[in-house]
Amino acid sequence: MTLFSALRRHAQTRPDQPALVERTRHLSYRQLLAQCEQLASALSAAGVQRLAMAIDNGIPWALLDLACAHAGIVAIPVPAFFSAQQKQWLLESSGADALAVQEDTLWQPLLGASWQPQTLAGYRLLRRVVAAPPVLPTGTAKITYTSGTTGQPKGVCLSLAQLEAVCRSLAERVAPAKVERHLTLLPLTTLLENLTGLYVPLLTGATTVLPSLAEGGVTGSSRLDPACLSALLGREHPHSLVLVPELLRLLVGLCQHQPALARYLGQQLRLVAVGGGKVAPALLLAARQLGLPVFEGYGLSECGSVVALNGPDGDKPGSVGRVLPHCQVTLADDGEVLVEGAAMLGYLGEPPVSGAIHTGDLGRLDEEGFLFITGRKKNVQITAFGRNFSPEWVEAEAQLEPAIARCVVFGDGLARNVALLEPMAGQEGALAEQVARLNRRLPDYAGIHRWFVATLSPESDLLTANGRPRRERIFTTYRHQIEQLSQGESL
Repeated sequence: MTLFSALRRHAQTRPDQPALVERTRHLSYRQLLAQCEQLASALSAAGVQRLAMAIDNGIPWALLDLACAHAGIVAIPVPAFFSAQQKQWLLESSGADALAVQEDTLWQPLLGASWQPQTLAGYRLLRRVVAAPPVLPTGTAKITYTSGTTGQPKGVCLSLAQLEAVCRSLAERVAPAKVERHLTLLPLTTLLENLTGLYVPLLTGATTVLPSLAEGGVTGSSRLDPACLSALLGREHPHSLVLVPELLRLLVGLCQHQPALARYLGQQLRLVAVGGGKVAPALLLAARQLGLPVFEGYGLSECGSVVALNGPDGDKPGSVGRVLPHCQVTLADDGEVLVEGAAMLGYLGEPPVSGAIHTGDLGRLDEEGFLFITGRKKNVQITAFGRNFSPEWVEAEAQLEPAIARCVVFGDGLARNVALLEPMAGQEGALAEQVARLNRRLPDYAGIHRWFVATLSPESDLLTANGRPRRERIFTTYRHQIEQLSQGESL
């Protein structure tokens, strides 16, 4: 079943059921289908071909995204946490001829005179004529930008058929949870939430609650407000959430300090999926002990988001779950995870993709088909003593310490492992004790032998678009400190 055949069916069989909900309004399935078709017609009549979307989470974002898919217009989400330079690159490299914004006066100085304001169906657009737009792979419906090893984000071209295949697999995997109400907490510009928080609920006939990011306490790519999140969870009564590891850590901390919230969520939530980074097994265990139905998954934009997911009908903590039915996973001789059947059409400006996607992740499959991710191929650290370890493992363990907001570990070729630590606000004084506690859980060759404090802001260019540390760039920036500390010298 396609996304729009499902919408038409729901509009007939459950016309008055809420499909999309905001704090002050909602759209029923009948209203959603009608407004989607009207907006698709308006965009097509206006000649829009490639639409960049720089608006907040909410019904307007969802409607615009769905209308683009319905009209065959290429949708290009613009992450709010991109730098001004990255946003300019996104618009130029994609050949976007329209940009949906919430306040055009904030964008005009960035874009220049070639972009002209226009109001269309209640949306603020900036339009321009693109004389020779970049050639896209045939069938491109969405371009999602992911950070590459170079400084500029890379455009991943995806077809609607591929995205629908991922969503059908996800709907099948989570069906036993009987989710009827999903709450979006991640930006809809993130492909993970776009699919799991919008398309999958609409495919299954559920309701999606779409608060603004500020209502959920999310600012930029790495700033979180616990009070906002707690209030939102208590107000919206969700059955399901999709989280990144840091949001899960925040949720677990909230529940540990608010037993009433833990009891409420333990009864209310039916499924909490976690992805986007390595999750420490102890964090998953802590969540389960609080009664939270947390399941770890794995995916990447180049594969249309989710590739594997634990679920109510099959769960093995420590793994990222069984591979979803729409794709196949094999392992290369060196342990690299290869994915087939879910390939992107290609990177923008590069030749089309054929064959398996080389993920760059190292993993293993057990006898029951569960996939375990053990690290990044290029990140394996070989110490000066010849011992190998994956820094993701150490960094995930470090995230369990309440004073450590971020940890980036370096050990390759070093006599002593050195970590960059970013403390939680007001917690720098607790770092020494907590690093010592962390090291007691680790073998010596993987421990943090020396460390220094630094803050990695989204504007520093030391983080990817989704908040992950750029390991090589961080090492280059702090090389002097790292090498001095590894040699036992003081800074």
